[in-house]
Amino acid sequence: MEKQRCNFSLGGARISEKALLYHDTRWCKPEHREGELFAMLVLEGMQAGVSWNLILEKEENFRRAFDGFDPAIVANYGEEKIAALMQDAGIIRNRNKIAAAIANARAFLKVQAEFGSFDKFIWSFTEGKTVDHHLADVADMPAKDELSERVSAELKKRGFKFVGPTIIYSYLQGIGVLNDHWELCDFR
Repeated sequence: MEKQRCNFSLGGARISEKALLYHDTRWCKPEHREGELFAMLVLEGMQAGVSWNLILEKEENFRRAFDGFDPAIVANYGEEKIAALMQDAGIIRNRNKIAAAIANARAFLKVQAEFGSFDKFIWSFTEGKTVDHHLADVADMPAKDELSERVSAELKKRGFKFVGPTIIYSYLQGIGVLNDHWELCDFR
């Protein structure tokens, strides 16, 4: 019997195999590894204005181009590295998004220094617990909520870029702070 999944094909867009794998194994699953918390922050910022399918198709390229999403390395990128990234057809070549990734690496390192880890900081908004919305349908999923607005405001205050409430809502789903799998989804 085929497993039930959340229905993200609204509007008729084809869901890629990578997107299905992401849904089944990563989306709304609690993530606590520092490198992955930073990686998802960069990927979510890169996704603004493009499809998540495209980001997932290019994820390996992003990981290569951004030195495995090591924030200590990304924080030190200069004009030469930015120029190289702007020539890399395997990623989203948007100067503002690349600059945001660098600014976010620097802010990420400051949060780590202040809180001991970014994980402690980001999960503190929910006291370390996943918020499960128990959705009956994808139409019930908001683009943002009070939590994403609060987290967004705090990140902006700390110097993060491309972290509006809609991007942060998606980020919180991506790292499992929010669980928006449908109630009937076998991958909850």
